[in-house]
Formats: sequence, structure tokens, C-alpha cells
Amino acid sequence: MRDTSPLDQFRAVLAGAARALAEEPEIEVAWTADAAGQSGTALRVPMPPRALPAVQVAEARGAADSMALKLRLHNAALHQARAPGEPVARAVYDAIEQVRYEAQGSDGYAGIRGNIAAATDQRLLSDPIARAARAEDVPLQTAVSLLLREALTGEPVPESARLGTDMVRSWVSAKAGDDFSALAAVIGDQKAFQQLALDMLGHLELTLPTDAPPSDTEDNEGEDQDDGEDQPDESPDSADQSPSEMAGETSEGGEDGDQEQDPNEIEDSADADIADDGDEGMLPTRPNRPWTDLPDGFDYKAYTESYDEVIAATDLCDEEELTRLRAYLDAQMKGLQSVVTRLANRLQRRLMAQQNRSWDFDQEEGIVDAARLARVVISPGHSLSYKIERDVEFKDTVVTLLIDNSGSMRGRPISIAAISADILARTLERCGVKTEVLGFTTRAWKGGQSRESWLVSGKPANPGRLNDLRHIVYKKADEPWRRARKNLGLMMREGLLKENIDGEALLWAHTRLLARPEDRRILMVISDGAPVDDSTLSVNSAGYLEQHLRKVIDWIEKQSPVQLVAIGIGHDVTRYYRRAVTIMDVEQLGGTIVEQLADLFDDD
Repeated sequence: MRDTSPLDQFRAVLAGAARALAEEPEIEVAWTADAAGQSGTALRVPMPPRALPAVQVAEARGAADSMALKLRLHNAALHQARAPGEPVARAVYDAIEQVRYEAQGSDGYAGIRGNIAAATDQRLLSDPIARAARAEDVPLQTAVSLLLREALTGEPVPESARLGTDMVRSWVSAKAGDDFSALAAVIGDQKAFQQLALDMLGHLELTLPTDAPPSDTEDNEGEDQDDGEDQPDESPDSADQSPSEMAGETSEGGEDGDQEQDPNEIEDSADADIADDGDEGMLPTRPNRPWTDLPDGFDYKAYTESYDEVIAATDLCDEEELTRLRAYLDAQMKGLQSVVTRLANRLQRRLMAQQNRSWDFDQEEGIVDAARLARVVISPGHSLSYKIERDVEFKDTVVTLLIDNSGSMRGRPISIAAISADILARTLERCGVKTEVLGFTTRAWKGGQSRESWLVSGKPANPGRLNDLRHIVYKKADEPWRRARKNLGLMMREGLLKENIDGEALLWAHTRLLARPEDRRILMVISDGAPVDDSTLSVNSAGYLEQHLRKVIDWIEKQSPVQLVAIGIGHDVTRYYRRAVTIMDVEQLGGTIVEQLADLFDDD
């Protein structure tokens, strides 16, 4: 054990405890810088700092205990078979099932209950319920699960969520108070619990009554829309307000991000939420609206640029945390490095081939050509027996990787982007090609100080961009890779990824490239969809950010000496960029970057 760090020892103990709790000997535990997750018997647990502080240790234990209990006490097929189709109802259904198996498994085990409570406390800090200013802002699945947890275990609602939960407590109690007692009586029987849970969802008016006549619409999509439209008809001032409005943030952060939000709902929630760092529950949607012609006189502006920042990665994170995040990134590279490195080596060979020297033969003077030695012996006076070495012209090149740091890139996409940027920076440096790595996001969710200034000024019409930009420099073009390698780990940091305003980020990266002395300048954008900033879109014309992005791209592609290429992850960016490729699997990202760069280098 001498070569094993305390962190590795803790993980080994955690895995052993999880195997015993789940009664499953094949469980494996891995650290993650993202939210905890589970795939079969592979558990991804939040990685605590090297010093193993008590709060983070308890959080990791709680996450592992919860997933182990799920393996032992939860029947996924049974749960899925009766799951409701309405989005809010399904979210509540899933949340209270987690409460059931956690309460059942921790009964009589104070340590397990304490660990789960610690993990719940940490999770709620970034839940929208912690920022809710009105009942409409409270995510119903969180509130109902906390109230049920209180009823089943006696655990009080955590302080961070107490105010939000109390806003809907009386409404939930009036609708489903008796259901909590019934659920407590069958906590050990998932099937019976499931049936009672479905009854409770009906009492909360989240599902249609079981004896309701079928909808006249002929397709499921229409039924879903009708369900969503029927609920918010009641007055928001009513004591029996419909819960669909309370769960307005349920869909945010979903991976399906193609659904558009109503602008009025966006504005209401934006007024209520001046977000802070680490709000994982506030992930933006990805509308990817169809393209329409730009309106005449379209004029993009920012309400204020006073709060925007261009900041180095080292200024956003202390040295110790950067080291930890880099170690996590290195761990992620183990499964991908061989594939991406093999492709990067192919790029290196192509670049080096273009830089190789060549020879001019049959010259009057120079170095004797060994292939002409026989001719020299036969005819010593022959004048064309020499060769001259000459350099192949290879344009001095700089490459900028501009990486979308929005919330929808969380997890696997941002890991792959960081890994690819790391390997490409090393490869291109060996080839004499300078590389800059940049990221773009915002400083806050749904508007920061810019929005506050706008509110103080009386909400003038058409204010333009209403969020504070954060443009991050991970690696400067002239900076050696070895000095910047730690910085790339910052992309793994919780709370960094927020919203994205692509047009201004593109102009920023483009301006930096124009200031470079190299002959060839390449700008590669890695994104996963349309620009999204709820604060801006709620008070400007529809498609405001997207229209600006299209104008910027059109100007760069037609008038700029910079070569522009884009890679879309899961969303079609070919609608924006002339030279672009869309990938559906993030595993393709490393190879796609290499192929796109190789094609650009092949261009004259």
C-alpha cells in the first residue's frame, strides 16, 4: 500500500462498502468531477479533495450508499413499466422512488442515513429550489421528494431548501397529505408503493385520471402538449395553483434540449433567479430553430460590457484545485488517449511531410548526386550530375480551439473536448504549429450584474445582450504546452459551465487571431448547438443571439483571412458554418478534429 494515495485507499474502502451494501461483488467505483452517476455496477462518485475533508467524504459515501441501495432494492423494469408519460409527473415519480429505497435501506443504520443526508444537502445547494423566490419557481419533484423523505424517515428538510419547500407545503399537504401515510406503510413493497405513487400523482393533478376518456388527438405528441396546456389555466394567485408552473425548471438541463420555452416563462424565472456559481439544475435548452432571413436593420448590442471578463484559467482556480482537476482529466484520458493519439500522430506525419526538405536534381553545381556516380565515372565532364537542397514553403500557422463551455456540454462532451485540446496542443507544438485554447461561457445563469443594472434602470425595451460574458484563456498561442497543461483541467470544474453567447465569443477569438503574425490562421469552434442565454432571449426578439451568430460567421467566412471550421456535438452546426461537421457520438470528436485540421493544412 506504500504507493497508494489516501484517496485511492478511500476509494477501495468505498467500493468494498458498496459491494456489501448492494450484495453485489462486481461493483466498481470511479471518481468523477461531475454529478454522481451509475451505469450497471459501475458507480461514479464525486471525487473529494486530496485532504479528504469530512463534508466531501460524507458526500461521496452518501452517493455510493444511495447507488448501492438502488442496485439491491430497486427493480428498474417494474419502475419503467408504469412510469407516467407527463414530464413533471415522471420527474416526481422518479424522485419519490429514490426516497423509497434510500429510506428502506437506511432504516436502522445511522451511518448510511447520515451519509445520504450529507449527499442530499450538497445536491440541494445547486438545485433550483435553493433559489426559488415564488411558488412558481419551486421544482415540484424536489419539494415532494423532500416532504416524503420527512414523512418516511423523520429527517427535516435541509436548510437550503426549506424556504422553497415551505412555499408549496400546504398545497401538497392539501392534495396528497393522506398519500404520504399510505406510502410509508408499503415502503418495502415496490409494486404496491408504485401504485400508491401513481394515485398520488393523480391527486396532485400531474396525471390524467385513469377513467378519463381518451384524447381526440391521434398522436402521442399531441397528447403530451394537451397535458401541458391544461394545467396552468388556474390563476397564479389561487391557493390551489397548478403544480406545472411550480416545476417550470424541470426541463432545464435535460439532454433533449431541443424544446423551446415560452418567452414569458423565461422572463418570469429570470427575474426571480439571479443565479450563482454551480447551478447545475439551470442548464440551458438547445432550441436549434429553423433559419429565417435576417430582418432588415437587425442591430446587435450589449446592454453593458462593464461586467464582461477575459480571464486566465489560473485566475479562476487555485493551484491545488487545478492539480486535482488535471489529475481527474488524466484519469479520463486513459480510455481515449490511444485512439486520439493515433490520429494525432497521423496529423503530425502529414504536417512533417509538408515541412520536409526536397532536392533539385541535374544541377550545374552543388552536392554530387550519388545516383549519377556511374555517369560521372563514364563522363567526368558531364555538367548535370549535382543536386541542391531546398526548403519547401510551409506557411507559418497558428490554430485556435474555441470550446463551448456551456452547461449543456457537461459530462462526456466537455471531457472529450478537453482531452482532444490537450493532445492536439502537444502534437501541433511538436510540428512547430502554435496553438491557442480558449473557452466561452457566462458569469451567471439567466443574467448577472448586467441584468441587475437593466432592472434598476426600469427595464428599457430592447436592451440587447443581458448577461456578463466570461471568456477564458486556457492556453496562449506562445505558451508552451507543459506550462498550460494544468489549465485544461479547469473545464472539469463544477459550476464553471453556464450559458453561451457564441457570436461575441467568435469575434473575440477572431480578433486575437488577427493580431497574430502567422501567415495561416485557423479557428476551430467546438460546440453543441445554438447560442442560448435565457436572460437575453426573454427580453429581445426571437432568435436574437442566433441571428447575430450567423452575421458573424458570414462576415468571417467571406471577408476574413481566418479559416473557420466548426464541429457540432449532437446538434447540426452545418446550418451555421460553411465548413462544418456534426457528430452524434462524442467518441468521434478527437478523430474529427484531426481530420478537419488535416484538410485545412492540405488547402493551398
